[in-house]
Amino acid sequence: MAGRHRNTHRIGVKLLVGFVVLVVAAGLGWGGYRFVNRASCGSHITLRVAAAPEIAPVVRSTASAWSEHQDSGTCVTVTVTGAEPADVAAAIAHQAGATVSGVGQTDGKTQVPDVWIPDSSTWLERIRAVNADIVPAVAQSVASSPVVLAVPQPLAKQALGWPAAKLTWPALLQKMTGGQALKAGIVDPDRDASGLSGLMALSSAVAAAGGASAQQSTVAALRALAANRSTVRADLVGRFPRAGDATTLAAGLAAAPLSEQAVIAYNAAQPPVPLAPVFLNPAPTALDYPYAVLPSATNQAVSAANELLGQLTGAPYRNLLAQHGLRAPDGTTGAGFPTEQGAPPPASAPAANLDPAVINQVLNTWGAITQAGRILAVLDVSGSMKTAVPTAGGKTREQVTVQAADGGLSLFGDDWDAGLWTFSTKLDGDKPYRQLVPIGPVSSQRSKLDTALNKVTPTSGDTGLYDTILAAYKAVQTNWDPKKVNSIVLMTDGQNDNPGGLTLNQLLTQLRSIVDPQRKVEVIAIGIGEASQSELSQITAVTSGQVFIASDPSKINEIFLQAIALRPGSGS
Repeated sequence: MAGRHRNTHRIGVKLLVGFVVLVVAAGLGWGGYRFVNRASCGSHITLRVAAAPEIAPVVRSTASAWSEHQDSGTCVTVTVTGAEPADVAAAIAHQAGATVSGVGQTDGKTQVPDVWIPDSSTWLERIRAVNADIVPAVAQSVASSPVVLAVPQPLAKQALGWPAAKLTWPALLQKMTGGQALKAGIVDPDRDASGLSGLMALSSAVAAAGGASAQQSTVAALRALAANRSTVRADLVGRFPRAGDATTLAAGLAAAPLSEQAVIAYNAAQPPVPLAPVFLNPAPTALDYPYAVLPSATNQAVSAANELLGQLTGAPYRNLLAQHGLRAPDGTTGAGFPTEQGAPPPASAPAANLDPAVINQVLNTWGAITQAGRILAVLDVSGSMKTAVPTAGGKTREQVTVQAADGGLSLFGDDWDAGLWTFSTKLDGDKPYRQLVPIGPVSSQRSKLDTALNKVTPTSGDTGLYDTILAAYKAVQTNWDPKKVNSIVLMTDGQNDNPGGLTLNQLLTQLRSIVDPQRKVEVIAIGIGEASQSELSQITAVTSGQVFIASDPSKINEIFLQAIALRPGSGS
């Protein structure tokens, strides 16, 4: 009896040990299980992978079938975390002391991984723009998903002729801005690659069409999207109609650029009103899911990451992608992929050819439209502004400056406040500046601003820069609006030349005495021609502002747009 008791005890211990091993394995994930059960491990490493939430289960499942490093005797624990690309981008940039514009600061919770699989290479391009050394120069695509226009199926059939009709960008613009406009929305393109891809395609189509009317339609379309934007995808898709009657359809969201995978996932939940993935022509750049091994990873982690990458190929992997609504990198699909009406032949737009300048331009335009401000534009009209700009077809510096300001005005929504000054010397008695339009609502004085701009001409005077900046600063401080970014955008081609006026030290002293951190007024200086970056930088540093130098005056319109969109304190 005693022997049987001891036997039972030993069996119980074995069962307990086995149970503990299983619990530990469950806690550590697949890699932990392999590590616990392999006696021949010479060493052990953990490979940390952060992947976009929709592909994370596929990568995790593939990693669970991956064999250990037999040659080196190294056991690998792979931890795969589903993480929003914007959060990882913020964490990567923060680790290097940088910030990705439009994304903001890290949330303090997201860790920098060894391998990052965002949904789009646009994230890598945006990080490279601030620090090219913190992400790899090349990253192989491991999946793809076309960017489509998600539309409730009843509306897609009625308004767009889906699935038979092919939708072009000019036709979409008309649908978004016409009398019976589609109620379109978007996930903030600063934080969502599908939204950014859609805006880039829209911008490209408008540029190809050309013409002032096309540009006006684009601005109208962007404002329509901005009116129904969301910072997270779940919030946006929650605005699609939940019933198919006419009243509910009319009240709900009618269209939004989303990935094909997002539409498939939405429809998989069997909503009352499924979405139609409307494929646009030309197609926006597809999401390409780059496999980025970060430079901060250890040599062992890099070796393990490269071996894991080798597993993300072949039919079993393609079939796993298909089960989650994703395509292979070449656009083809694995077994079980949902068949969507109206889908074109498999194709995936290459993200490797993305132009960082285009990305920045699109995001700057978006920022200028969506970030309401209270702005005083101050234009240099000194004699040097008569200088011709060879790269602008012989237009003067003044003409290209006015053109840039006029283009910026067209982006301002009715929720903006704006005013216009000019400066030289002795424009108003002894004052070197003159108020053309006081700061006020754009909604009530847009035509007045436009008329005043088109009448701006250079004088024969000098450059009363310092006195003008101080007066402008005080003007914007008056009636400061806590709900908006209060700023001055000053455009000049010269250095201060105003006998009897303030010196630089006097200006800086007076600015420091009136600057109020709780009531920020930011001076944004755009310099062209002989403007001194050093001089302007000293002034903007006091006001937490920024300096932009247009080395080619013909590009001042792009610089002006960038200055508006990247205003410090605007959430960028």
